[in-house]
Amino acid sequence: MQPFIPLESAIQVLQHLIAIPSFSREEQATADYLEQFLRDQRVEVQRCKNNIWARNRYADPQKPTILLNSHHDTVRPNSGYRRDPFLPSLEVLDTHPFSEKRQLFGLGSTDAGGSLVALLFTFLEFYERKDLPYNLVVAATAEEEISGKDGIESLFPALGPIAFGIVGEPTQCAMAVAERGLLVVDGIAHGKAGHAAREEGINALYLALDDLHQIRSYSFAPVRLRSIFE
Repeated sequence: MQPFIPLESAIQVLQHLIAIPSFSREEQATADYLEQFLRDQRVEVQRCKNNIWARNRYADPQKPTILLNSHHDTVRPNSGYRRDPFLPSLEVLDTHPFSEKRQLFGLGSTDAGGSLVALLFTFLEFYERKDLPYNLVVAATAEEEISGKDGIESLFPALGPIAFGIVGEPTQCAMAVAERGLLVVDGIAHGKAGHAAREEGINALYLALDDLHQIRSYSFAPVRLRSIFE
């Protein structure tokens, strides 16, 4: 395996992923492709259902472990899609004397195929290194779009202790310390029936507005991240 893999190879892998439908809970084909791709790079691969993961060749249990993770499932294309979602189209947007700006279109190219491929090739770059001060584990996981139980959550027992993770998501290359989550609140507002013309009663919707405003304006306290090398 070469220590450096050309950019064009990474683009080809992403194009292959785009061309394979991989809706949540239906990711077997992309899992098969990713497993075979890593095996072709002489990587010892592990698999659990549609999750694929691997450790660097010279992993040392005495060293901290960094997780490289992103997902290979996608949502379904919506009705406004004007392209073939499974036809990876690489288009030149701008040309300069020594370079050109290209963009790859296709379902899952951004969320999160591009991030996943970048992490995979980062892992391959360091896979054979013997002098790393840490271990690397790369995990291409399923069911992220639906927060499924058979995604990254199911891998934690097998992965062992993780110092921290780098998770690939479409953030326009801006570093983030967390990702936007989902909070579901079940609430009941008790009103009082009355005739509107006589301004009687209590509108339960109006009562709920105050609660909705507090939920919307609530801000979680910042959390300081501790480096594994401190």
